[in-house]
Amino acid sequence: MRSLVIAVLLAAMPALGAQRAPSDVLKVPFESYTLPNGLTVILSVDRTTPTVAVNVWYHVGSKNESVGRTGFAHLFEHVMFTGSGHVPYGLHDKLTEGIGGSNNGTTNNDRTNYYQTVPANYLETVLWLESDRMGFLLDALDLAKLDAQRDIVKNERRQGVDNQPYGRAFEILSRATYPEGHPYSWSVIGSMDDLSAASEEDVKSFFRLYYAPNNAYMAIVGDFDPVQAREWVAKYFGGIARGEPIKRPVARPVTPEKEKRLVFEDRVEVSRLYVQWPTVGERDDDRFALDVLASILAGARTARLTKALVYDEQSAANISAFQSTSEDAGEFAVIVTPRPGHSLTAIEAAADAIIARLRTEGPTEEEIRKAVAGEELAFIRSLESNLGKAFRLADGAAYHGDPGAFRNDYQRMLAVTAADVRRVASRYLGAGRVVLSIVPTGRSGEASNPDASTRVTDYDAPKPQGAP
Repeated sequence: MRSLVIAVLLAAMPALGAQRAPSDVLKVPFESYTLPNGLTVILSVDRTTPTVAVNVWYHVGSKNESVGRTGFAHLFEHVMFTGSGHVPYGLHDKLTEGIGGSNNGTTNNDRTNYYQTVPANYLETVLWLESDRMGFLLDALDLAKLDAQRDIVKNERRQGVDNQPYGRAFEILSRATYPEGHPYSWSVIGSMDDLSAASEEDVKSFFRLYYAPNNAYMAIVGDFDPVQAREWVAKYFGGIARGEPIKRPVARPVTPEKEKRLVFEDRVEVSRLYVQWPTVGERDDDRFALDVLASILAGARTARLTKALVYDEQSAANISAFQSTSEDAGEFAVIVTPRPGHSLTAIEAAADAIIARLRTEGPTEEEIRKAVAGEELAFIRSLESNLGKAFRLADGAAYHGDPGAFRNDYQRMLAVTAADVRRVASRYLGAGRVVLSIVPTGRSGEASNPDASTRVTDYDAPKPQGAP
């Protein structure tokens, strides 16, 4: 597999950064079709290794929840591993991990997916497993199973958010970036109160609506016979009933005009600065220039913020910058941890000056070449494995109506220019942002510009209207 990636990159190198036909570089053959019940199926044969990956992608994430009912999508990710009508608890793991494969699931703002990679001769088994929990999960779900998974998710929140240094940062940033009630204003993991309040019927209703074949996309990639695969898909999924039509929530991008400054005291030893600007979603081409902008600002030793603050001034221990793109909106963030003796106020001022210069002058052509090359390498590597291709194909089908959308993404990424980066920096990295200082308990004075910052005391979850 590595040799394939190297060959692709060598083919790309002579014209790095120049536009060229996607077919010249990215060759991922696939076919797609839709069952009468609405299930979209993508088949991609790759006989490089005797393995096959299956990714079942449901168009439901935390965005589909509501105030007072957060955390359902992630809770269901766990519930889907508790067994179904014909698959006792634990059998899914035995028939995937137990034969040398792997399986897992993830949830984000917009989707939940379940995936496995197994030896190629176990494809039929995986299709049966996935169809059983799509069609018969509720036959085996009871309150005891729900309560067990609810407790596991609560413990995940304790470990990854509440008791994790800086663990509340992105929850606070989401609440501050988006207005109350916006589908991206709450965290994917949900709040303790909402998880406790979820009833058995609440969860079952959520499943009936969102875990239907007409809300799902299945990508099968690897060493298999596509004719046989079609027969198995029809056999195991064809009889599952179509679900009710789904009304999608409105999650518009936001464009605040003013800065919001916050300080949160946490059980940490070192203060940290977070700066976040609202940006664009999956269907806006500006996301490619924002990705390149992030690479120019932080990461490599020569990136502007990293070079100036970590190496030249040595005022920061580390810096990161990234564009986070959801389906309907996104955020651009810069995170800085200072070295001892250096204040967040001074670091923020220095970072702002560097960003302001980039907004005014734009990047150099050399910076563009390096950043785009790095983005290209990451993109190619994302297609290196069967599972990586299954992710890309399902994303394209769901978000863009085209499993091959990755080819257009690749082309748009290569086409990013210095003018594009300057434009998006000017357009999005302006005054409408959130500046969050996380400081040790009792030391709010260490915040960046503490006198102008509002102290955050409880950003666990939004409360329903009328709640005390």
